[in-house]
Amino acid sequence: MLRILLSALAVLLPLGSATAADRVEVTDLAGRTVSVPARVERVILGEGRYVPVLAILDRDDPTKRVVGQMGEFQLLDPGTFAQYRERFPKLAEIPPVGRVSADSFNVAQAIALQPDVAIFGLEGHGPSPKAAEVIAQLEAAGIAVVFIDFRRDPLKNTPRSVALLGTVLGRAAEAAEFTAFYEAELKRVTDRVATLAAPPTVFLESRVGLNDQCCETMVNGMMGRFIDVAGGRNAAAGLVPGETGTVNVEHLLTREPDVYIGTATGALATMDKTPNRIVLGAGVTPELARASLERALKRTGIAELAAVREKRAFAVWHHFYNSPFNVAAVQAFAAWLHPQAFADLDPQATLRTLYERFQPIPLNGTYWVGLK
Repeated sequence: MLRILLSALAVLLPLGSATAADRVEVTDLAGRTVSVPARVERVILGEGRYVPVLAILDRDDPTKRVVGQMGEFQLLDPGTFAQYRERFPKLAEIPPVGRVSADSFNVAQAIALQPDVAIFGLEGHGPSPKAAEVIAQLEAAGIAVVFIDFRRDPLKNTPRSVALLGTVLGRAAEAAEFTAFYEAELKRVTDRVATLAAPPTVFLESRVGLNDQCCETMVNGMMGRFIDVAGGRNAAAGLVPGETGTVNVEHLLTREPDVYIGTATGALATMDKTPNRIVLGAGVTPELARASLERALKRTGIAELAAVREKRAFAVWHHFYNSPFNVAAVQAFAAWLHPQAFADLDPQATLRTLYERFQPIPLNGTYWVGLK
């Protein structure tokens, strides 16, 4: 009888161990405890622009697990999308699960694609943690939902998000390599900023040329965080309570910022259709970028700012607000705000290294520019 019981246990224990090993429990950026499959082979993306994030981990082919994604990538950042599509043609064939807005997310389509995991952002173009009904439907279909963040608190949450995805996708070593580099490069700014006094005031104009109204800005989140970390003081602090808002140009002229920075949503592929936007990103030359900045700075009111007249005016690729490579933009901000203190810092070299070590495509384009 004892021999029979021991034989039964010998059969049952391996099965029980294997079952436990089939799942991994993680805590996502929304603070949710999520059980995900130990082997994730199919994912959907709440932002198509998370493909470069996956490339940090799946460097041979970041599209290989993606069975569905939101459609904002090719619409909002056509330059980078074209670079990835050329290297990975499958990208153009990935079924959409929505277009640009969160309310366009198609739950039925997402479920039909049978993903193991849905990767969403705390905020952005796909479902957020507030989309309780969407989350419930996906989970009822056996799909784990994991939230990451490169937008709400980007400099804090970028390494956390990459580490989380490293665990979810079984790429912990690749994630650790990236986060170590990221944190070291950010520390090169924060350590030195801590020794500086009298931060300059900075006005950050968001999505320059998107409309005729002046001036949209970012404060408590997204690239607004870059200003604080780079040793500046946001000129819109106290005026805009949330992440984004509008400051009128008359206010800027009466309380002039020391430095002006505009964000560029123009791209090489769409510049003929969006002539009023600053052009930066994939495939853009420094000469074209500077010309577009000069044109944008001729607007009434903006042209009168001392920061513009004295060439303390710059532009940065808008999509850094939602990119794991934001640390390079922070370094560029620091060099602009404190040119003497950061004379030895080379943000372009940092961005180049990020591509060489963590991306399957080469760096080809201009991602920030100044009048000088």
